[in-house]
Amino acid sequence: MLISTAHAQQAATTDPMGGFMQLLPIILMFVVLYFLMIRPQMKRAKEHKALIEALAKGDEVVTGGGIAGRVTRVSDNFLTLEIAPTVEIQVQKQAVTVLLPKGTLKAL
Repeated sequence: MLISTAHAQQAATTDPMGGFMQLLPIILMFVVLYFLMIRPQMKRAKEHKALIEALAKGDEVVTGGGIAGRVTRVSDNFLTLEIAPTVEIQVQKQAVTVLLPKGTLKAL
């Protein structure tokens, strides 16, 4: 009533980039999310995979549950850890979180 139809039509057609400018904040949020969360997680996963593949007999490791031990046997999916003299346990390779420097277990 107060706005003429010609004036309302003109306002809708003057900004050809209006649709893109409304999507720009959403696109920027996804870019920031990728660089702050997804990319570092992929990097950590790649490092963990390399750690798992490099495990060998004699390595000293810590599992996700906090068990420290020396690797005595390596198979496809499992490791045998010596956690004390004559005490060995089997754990999944994926449970290993940290590779310790040699001689760390003797210092404990």
